[in-house]
Amino acid sequence: MYATIGYIVPEYFKWPGYLSPSLGLSFEDVPNGLAAISKVPGQGWSQIVAFAGYYELFVYKYNGTPGDYGWKAITSSDPEALNKKLSAEIANGRLAMMAIIGMFFQDGLTGSAWGDWSLYTDSPLRSTGKFSPGYNTLPEWEKPKNGFEGLVGDQPPLGFWDPAGYARDGNVENFKRRREVELKHGRVAMFATIGYIVPEYFKFDGDLSPSSGLKFADVPNGLKALGVVPVAGWAQILAFAGFIETVVNKPTGEPGNYGKGFLSLGTLGLGSSIQDPEVRVKKLASEISNGRLAMFAIIGMFFQDGLTGSAWGDWALYTGSPLRAFENELGVQAPVGFFDPFGMTKDGDVETFKRRRATELKNGRVAMLAAMGYITPEYFRFPGNCATGLKFADIPNGLAALGKVPGAGWTQIFLFLGMVEKSLYTHDPTRAPGDFKNGGVLGVPNGSTMLEGEGRTKKLNSELANGRLAMMAITGMWFQDGLTGSAWGDWALYTDSPLRAFENELGVQAPVGFWDPVGFTADGDVEAFKRRRATELKHGRISMLACMGYMTPEIIGKFPGYLSPSAGLKYADIPNGLGAISKVPWEGWFQMVFYCLFVEYKSGFGKDWKEGTPGDLGWKMLTASNPEKKQRKLQAEIANSRLAMTAIMAMFFQNGTVGTTGPEMWIGKAPVPGSAWAFENELGVQAPVGYFDPLGMSSDGCVETFKRRRESELKNGRVAMFAAMGYITPEYFRWPGFLSPSANLKFADVPNGLAALSKVPFLGWAQILVFCGGVDFGLYRADPSRDPGDYENAGILGVPNASGPMSDAEGRKKKLNSELANGRLAMVAILGMMFQNGTVGTTGPAMWGF
Repeated sequence: MYATIGYIVPEYFKWPGYLSPSLGLSFEDVPNGLAAISKVPGQGWSQIVAFAGYYELFVYKYNGTPGDYGWKAITSSDPEALNKKLSAEIANGRLAMMAIIGMFFQDGLTGSAWGDWSLYTDSPLRSTGKFSPGYNTLPEWEKPKNGFEGLVGDQPPLGFWDPAGYARDGNVENFKRRREVELKHGRVAMFATIGYIVPEYFKFDGDLSPSSGLKFADVPNGLKALGVVPVAGWAQILAFAGFIETVVNKPTGEPGNYGKGFLSLGTLGLGSSIQDPEVRVKKLASEISNGRLAMFAIIGMFFQDGLTGSAWGDWALYTGSPLRAFENELGVQAPVGFFDPFGMTKDGDVETFKRRRATELKNGRVAMLAAMGYITPEYFRFPGNCATGLKFADIPNGLAALGKVPGAGWTQIFLFLGMVEKSLYTHDPTRAPGDFKNGGVLGVPNGSTMLEGEGRTKKLNSELANGRLAMMAITGMWFQDGLTGSAWGDWALYTDSPLRAFENELGVQAPVGFWDPVGFTADGDVEAFKRRRATELKHGRISMLACMGYMTPEIIGKFPGYLSPSAGLKYADIPNGLGAISKVPWEGWFQMVFYCLFVEYKSGFGKDWKEGTPGDLGWKMLTASNPEKKQRKLQAEIANSRLAMTAIMAMFFQNGTVGTTGPEMWIGKAPVPGSAWAFENELGVQAPVGYFDPLGMSSDGCVETFKRRRESELKNGRVAMFAAMGYITPEYFRWPGFLSPSANLKFADVPNGLAALSKVPFLGWAQILVFCGGVDFGLYRADPSRDPGDYENAGILGVPNASGPMSDAEGRKKKLNSELANGRLAMVAILGMMFQNGTVGTTGPAMWGF
C-alpha cells in the first residue's frame, strides 16, 4: 500500500532539498518507479534495511493476533471493530499487491512509471514476418510486418485484440485454425440469433414430424425447443452438420473460404467468390464483426432465456435473483430501479451491502462539494491569503490548483479528513449507512435531524440520487479540464481532437454541431465516415417514408382491391402499424427484400460515397446541380431524417405499448383506475398536448406525489416568469442609485443576463438565499387542504393579499390554467435565453441573431 502510494505521489509532489547532501543528490533528481533503484546510494540502502529491521525486530512484536502490533489507529480495542478493520486492511493490501505488481510490470516493459505502451517495442504482437504462404488464395498476400496486425478482423475500435495472447507465438497455422473456428462460430451464431427472433413473428405451417404428430407451431421458441425436437430430428441435424463439415466444405488455404460463395450458394450455381480484393476484404471484415456481435447476442439470449424461462425473458420472472434481497433499500429509484450491473450484491451479504452504501454516500457527498467547488470560484473567492505569500485569488480553478497547494496544505487536508472520518463521523452498526450520530442533513453536524417516515426516506433517496449525479458531474469536469486545460474547458482548445477532421462535413448543424458521442469517427478515417454518412441517409429516407406510412392510412385511407389475390388478402384487411407484420404473406416479404436489393444494385452498392457525395444518387429532386443549393438540401434532408428515425422508433414503441395506430396511440388507452388517467381532469391538462407525461412520472397514480410535483412546477414557473421579465426589462429600464453603497456598486453597473452573476457581491447572494428561504419556509407554506400552489397568504401569482379569492369557478380555473401554461412557456424561454446568452455573450439584439 505504501509502495503504491509511493508510485503515485512523486508524480505530483517531491520533497525540496537533498536526499544525500554528501553526494549532491536532491530529491528532484530521483526518478519515479524502478529507475529510482539505481539512484539511491549504498548508504541509503543500508539505512532502509536498518530501519525495516529495527521495526521488524523491536517495534512490531507478535502478540497472538496477526497484524495487531498495538497501534490502535490501525486496529481497535473492540474485537468486532478490530476484525472488521483487519479484514478491510487485508482486502486493501491484496488489492495494493496486485496494483504494485502491475506497476512494476508496466514500468519494466515501457521504461516509465506511468508507462506508455507504445514504448513496448518488443511486444510479440508486433513480431516481424515476411509471408504467410497460402493464407489468401484470391490473391496471395504478404504478411504484415507486425505479426498478424492488419489481417481481416483487425478493426477499430479494438484493433488487433488478443488479450489472452493466443497469437504471441507467431504460429501462422494456429492462427488460421483459430480464425476458421471463429468464423464458423460466428456464422452459426448469426443463424441462431435470427432463429430466436423469427419464430416470434413467423412459423412454418404443417408438421415438423408427421410420424410424431409434431407441428412447427407446437415447437416453443428458445431453449425450451431442445426438449421438443425428437431424437430422429437431432440425428438429422447432426448428420446434416457433419455432411457440410466433412464433405461439402473443403479447406482452400484461407480460413472460412470454401470456394462456395455467399451462404455456400455456389454449390447450387447461384454464387461465386468475390474477385475484387478490396470489396472482398471489406465483406470478410463485416462478416467477422457481425459474427462476433452475434456470438455475444446469442449468449445473452441463452442467459436471459435460462433465467426467466422465456426466449424474450421478462426479468420479473427471475424470482431467484439475489438482487431482490435489496430491492426495497434506499436508492432503488426510477427509472433504473435496483441498478447493480457488476453484480456486487449477488452474494446477498447485508453487511457488505451496507458498507458499499456508506461508501457511495460518502463519495457522493464529497462529489457534491467538489462539483460546487468547481463552480463557486468562477464567481466568488475568499479575500486574503491561503498560505504565506499565496493568495486565494492566485489559485487557479480545477486541476491546475493541485500544483499550487503547498505541502503543508495537503497535510492539513488529510488530517482534517482523517479527523472527520475517525472521530466525528464514526460508524454505528445500529444506524443506517451514512447516518451518523453527529451528522444531520448532508452530514452537517447537528444541522438538523430527520424524523423517521416517508419524508426522511424521500430526502435520503434524493441525497443518493444527487450524489450519483455529482459523481458523474465531477468526473466529466475533470475529463474536460484535463483535455482542454481549463475548469470550464472550451473544447475549441482541444486541438488534438480527431473529430476536427469532419467538423465541416454535411450534418454538422446547430444546435449540437458535430455530434459523435460514441466516437465512431475517432480514427479520422474519411472512407469510414462517408460510408456511415451514406448509411445514415438511407436509414433516414426509409424512416421518413415509414413515418408517412404510419399516418397516411389513418387519414387518406387504403388502396382498393387486393394486395394478394391468390391469398384473398385485401389492402383493407391489413392493419396499420406493427400489426401489419403478421398479415403480409411470405411472398410479399420476398418481394420487398428483392426490391430493396434491386434498388441497392441500381445505385451501385455504395458508388455515391466511394466516388462522390454520400447520398447523391443522381436524382436531382433530392439534390441539385447547384453546389450551394445541393448542400442546403442535403443538410435539410439529414436533419429531417434524424428526426424521422427518432419519430418512427417512438411510433413503434407507442404502437407496441397501446396496440393501435389510431387516436389512442397519441392520447393513450382508456382510463384504468390508479393509472396516470387519475389526473386527466387536473389543472394544466390543456390543448394541444392534453395530459402530457412522457416520462411516466405519474404512472403510479400517487396523488401526494402528483401534488408535490405540481407545486414544484408552479414555483419554478413563477420564478421563470420573473426571470424572463428580468432579462427583458433592464434593456429598457434600470433603477437609479446604488445596489450596494458599501461596495460602490450602482444598478447601472450591473450587466444584464448571465454576466450579472459575477457582479453581485457575496452579501447580495446571502440576502437572496435568505429571502427565498423565508418565502418558501415561512410565508408560503404548503397546506394539504388547499390546491398545489394555493397559499393562505398569497393572492394571484403568489403576491400576498394582492387580491382575494376568485368566486367565479370557471374564471378561476381559466386563470390558473393560464398561469401554468405561461409558467411552462417561461421555463422554456428562460432556458433558451440563458443558452443563447451564454453562446453569443450578450443579452442585446445580437442575442437574437441581429
